[in-house]
Amino acid sequence: MIDHQQCRRQVAAVKIDLHVRCRFQEMVPLNVRSVLGPKQRSAAMNWQRLIGDALNGGRRSVMDGEDAAMDHGQGAFRCVMSKQMVGIFVSVWTRSGLRRHVRHPGVSAVGAGVLGRLGNKGAVSVRFLLHGTSFCFVCCHLASGGGDGDALRRNADAAYILARTSFLNSGGAPAPAPEELPRKILDHDRVVLLGDLNYRIAMDDAEARQLVRARKWSMLLENDELLLELAEGRRFDGWREGHVTFAPTYKYHRNSDQFCWCADGGAAAGRGKQHRAPAWCDRILWRGKGMRQIRYEWCGGYRLSDHRPVRAVFHAVCEVVETKAC
Repeated sequence: MIDHQQCRRQVAAVKIDLHVRCRFQEMVPLNVRSVLGPKQRSAAMNWQRLIGDALNGGRRSVMDGEDAAMDHGQGAFRCVMSKQMVGIFVSVWTRSGLRRHVRHPGVSAVGAGVLGRLGNKGAVSVRFLLHGTSFCFVCCHLASGGGDGDALRRNADAAYILARTSFLNSGGAPAPAPEELPRKILDHDRVVLLGDLNYRIAMDDAEARQLVRARKWSMLLENDELLLELAEGRRFDGWREGHVTFAPTYKYHRNSDQFCWCADGGAAAGRGKQHRAPAWCDRILWRGKGMRQIRYEWCGGYRLSDHRPVRAVFHAVCEVVETKAC
């Protein structure tokens, strides 16, 4: 028998690559039927299969469980966990060689939409332990709008999500409570928050239009609501974002690289629902030591939506704890 007082803990660090791609939102129509009706899983299942086929060279994926595990046998990638809430969907995958080191996966969904509760806005989250390090991925869709007070609504949504999110294990029962297992988003070692955060450009309409046409992104970003929030450290204290060098991600004509806002002139058109000012609505933030972002960019060539998706690549350090007798 080993006396635990005579043992020592060896902590080693391993580096992994995290590939984060934003976003799956509005994957079902945001109407009364989809928001208030039975949960529509067909869209999520189809995306799961497409993701699995793409990652595993066309081998079909097999669903295993209500919200989560897809088993790919000897495939290159396996799904750790996935979760859908109305049109918001998050799916986390790992290489098969790492899957056996993933413990305590869990999911959570928090609605922040109509009446402050429904799932047309809000967040879905996936968390797990990889070796001795906890990870949490939060996919958000915050309040929309470019009017007075809308940025405060987005801040309130973010605070609500961070405060109300708690996790269940894959069986749906309350998660076990060892000291190593975090309960809230901010308790995790490494956190990635991504999605349609909906923050806009806070500046005069006519001046912003000129900067957009001149493609002077850096001058526009000086008035970006989210960057101002990060600088002030209010709702996003401790969060980081990579340097934004790409064009605004919203709002485009479908199947086009032309902004809706610049399609015709007039300040009145700029305020219309179909002519919203360009903005970097789709973002990826992170927090926690041991993470370094090495790529942050938009995904060119995807023109099916009025948004442009973005992606990021991180190097993340995981602790591997080994207990050995002296």
